[in-house]
Amino acid sequence: MAFSDYQYEIYLNGLAGVRPPYSADLAELERAARERLDPGAYWYVAGSAGTGATDRANREAFDRRRIVPRMLRDVSARDLGTELFGRTYPAPVALAPVGVQSIVHPHGELATSRAAASLGLPMVLSTASSHTMEEVAAAGGPRWYQLYWPHDDEVTLSLLEGARKNGYDTLVVTLDTWTLAWRPNDLDRAYLPFLRGTGLAIPLSDPVFRSRLARPVEEDLDAAIMQWVPMFNGRAHTWDQLPLLRENWDGPIVLKGVQHVDDARRAADAGMDGVVVSNHGGRQVDGALASLDALAPIAEAVGDRLTVLFDSGVRSGADVVKALALGARAVLLGRPYMWGLACGGEDGVRHVLRSLLAELDLTLGLAGHRTPGGLDPSVLVPQS
Repeated sequence: MAFSDYQYEIYLNGLAGVRPPYSADLAELERAARERLDPGAYWYVAGSAGTGATDRANREAFDRRRIVPRMLRDVSARDLGTELFGRTYPAPVALAPVGVQSIVHPHGELATSRAAASLGLPMVLSTASSHTMEEVAAAGGPRWYQLYWPHDDEVTLSLLEGARKNGYDTLVVTLDTWTLAWRPNDLDRAYLPFLRGTGLAIPLSDPVFRSRLARPVEEDLDAAIMQWVPMFNGRAHTWDQLPLLRENWDGPIVLKGVQHVDDARRAADAGMDGVVVSNHGGRQVDGALASLDALAPIAEAVGDRLTVLFDSGVRSGADVVKALALGARAVLLGRPYMWGLACGGEDGVRHVLRSLLAELDLTLGLAGHRTPGGLDPSVLVPQS
C-alpha cells in the first residue's frame, strides 16, 4: 500500500460518517495539544533559546525555497525506500530523539516506539527517556540510541552496553547540548523536568551509575538526581574523546548538532559514519544559522564520506522533499509527533507519521519524481 493511500482511507471513512479524530494540519494539531497540556509541559517542548530567532530562521529557510514541479513523467508508482547504514527503511524519515515524553502523555516513549514500529521507521531513543531501554525495546521495530554523553567513562560504556544488548543498532551522539541554553519559557515557570525526576529512567536504572550512589535511588531520589545532572551537564566534550566511542561501539555512530563544514569534515576524519545537520530545533543557540542553510554545503563537502541526516524545523512532507533535495539522506522529525502524542498517545503519533509520509509521497510524485534518490538542488528555486 502506498503511503498516499492514507488520504483515501480518511475520505472513505468520511462516507461512513467518521471524521478523523486529529487534524491533518500539523500546525492545528499543535494548537490542540497546547489546549490539553500544562503550560510547563507545552513550553518545554515548544520553546526555544532566547528570543526564538533560530526557531524562526529554521522555518524561514524552508519558506525561502520553492519546489519546481516537472510534468509528463511516469511517477504514478513511487518507492520511498531508503538505505541508511546498511539497512533499508520504508521512507527517509526517522523519529528524532525527544526526551521526557511522559510530560505530554503518560505512555511517553512507549507509545511513540509502538507507533514507529508499526510503520517500520527508526525511533531514536533519548538518554532523557521517561522509560528504560528495555521497556522501549519491547515495542520491536528498528531503534537507534541517542547519547547525552556523561563525564564518567564507565557510565558511558555501561549505557552503550545496555543499548547494544537491547537491539539499538545506531548510536546518535548529541553534541550541542552539553549545557542547557537560556530558555525564557522554561525559566519563567522554573520548569526543568529532570530536577523533578522525570526523564531519568535510563541513568537511574543503569548498574554502573547506581553503583556511584551512596544510597539506592529508591531511598534517595534527590541525591541520585544531583549525581546525574552534573555528570552530563555543564562541561563540553572534545574531538580527542571520540575514540572512546568508536572503540566501544561496533555499529554506526552519528554526530548530531553539526552546523559547520569543518566540523563535518572532522567527523569524517574521526571515523564517524554520519552527521545530523541540526541546531536542536532552535533550542540551544539564539540567533544561529538555520539548519537548512547549513545542509547543502555540508552535504557537498562530506556526502561521499558520511551519511548526512537533517533535522530542525520540519513540519510537512514538502519540507522533507526540500531537505532531501539539498543533500540529506533522511530527515528526523521532532516536535510534530510530540503534538500527536499529546493528543492521542500511540494513535496520535501514528497519525502524524502517516500524514507526513502521505504528504511526502504525494509531493514527491506531483513534483515529478519517483524516488527520493531522484532529488537534487535543481528541484528547488530560491524565493526572494
